[in-house]
Amino acid sequence: MPQAFVRATPLLAALALAVGLAGCNKKDKEDPDANVVATVNGEVLSRADFEHELGRELASSANESGQHTPEDVEPYKRALLETLISRMVLLQEARTHNVTVSPEEVDRGVLRLSSDYPAGNFNEVLAQGQLSMAELKAREAARLTIEKLFTNHVYTRVAVTEEELRAYYAAHETEFSEPEQVRAAQIVVKGIDDARKVQAQLKSGKKFADLARKYSLSADAKVGGDLGFFPRGQMPPAFDQVVFYLSPGQVSDVVETEYGYHLFRVLEKKSGRKLEFTEVREQVETKLLAQRRAEAQETYEKELRTKAQVWVNEATLQSIRGRPATQAAAKQ
Repeated sequence: MPQAFVRATPLLAALALAVGLAGCNKKDKEDPDANVVATVNGEVLSRADFEHELGRELASSANESGQHTPEDVEPYKRALLETLISRMVLLQEARTHNVTVSPEEVDRGVLRLSSDYPAGNFNEVLAQGQLSMAELKAREAARLTIEKLFTNHVYTRVAVTEEELRAYYAAHETEFSEPEQVRAAQIVVKGIDDARKVQAQLKSGKKFADLARKYSLSADAKVGGDLGFFPRGQMPPAFDQVVFYLSPGQVSDVVETEYGYHLFRVLEKKSGRKLEFTEVREQVETKLLAQRRAEAQETYEKELRTKAQVWVNEATLQSIRGRPATQAAAKQ
C-alpha cells in the first residue's frame, strides 16, 4: 500500500470507513458494465463512487504540481479497491447478524471526532476533504457497525488464562520493569552572574526551595523548583548528565542549557527494579488480549474474504486515471 494512501487527510485517515456502497444491484459478470468497478456477493461498487473516493485520496497526497502520473495512480487504485471490498464484506456480514447502530450512537461518534479539532475547525476539515456532514455520518455509521460486529462476534471468542498471562509476563520481563529514577529540584536564572549569586547564598545556608521560589524563572519555581521523579531520557540530556550522578541532598555546580543557567539539587533516588506480576497483571492482560483480538480479527476477515464472491471489472479499473474529487462529484 502506498505511503500516501495510508496518510490521507487526518480526518479521512481516522475514519477509514466503507464507501461506494450505493446502488446494490445484481451484476451479470458475462456482460460487464463500464459503470461498475466490482461486485461483492452481487453488491455493486460503482465507478462513480470509486472515482469520487479515489479523487479524494489523490487530492490529499498530490505533489507540488497537484498532479499524479498514471504510475502513481495505479497503486492507489489497487489499495483503495482492496479496502472497499473488505469493508463491503464486513458490512454484509453485519447485516447477516442484524448488527446495527442507532442515530444516537452515530451522533456521539461524530461528536467525538469533532472534539479532536479546535472550535470552528471541524467544518473546515470536512470542506477540505469534500465531505458533507451527511456523508460523514454515513461513514461513521459504517465504522461503528463494523466495530460492533467485531465486538459481538469476534472478541467474545477471545480469552486468556492465568497461565498464559504468567507465561507472557515471563517472556517479556524487560517490558515490565521500572527504570532508575531521580527526584530533583532546579533553580533557573538568565545569566551566569545571577547563577553565581544564588550559588553563594546556598553555600551560606539559604534553603534551596526558598531561593527557587524567589529567583527561578521556571514554572516549577512556585513549588520550590521540584521537578518530581523522572527516569533517564525524559528531561534534556544536560539534566541527566548531572542529577543521576549526584547523591540525595547534593547540589550541582552551575549548568548551562538552552533554557538558561541551572542549579540542581537531588531530593530522592529510586533504583531500577523488576515489577512483580501482581503489580502489572492488569497491564499484561490488556496487552495480551489486544494481541489475541487483533489475530482473531485478521483470521475472521480472511475467512469472510475467502468465502465472498468477488468480481473485479479490470477493464473499467484500468481505464480510471484519477481526477480531483471536486470534478468527480460534479459529474455525478
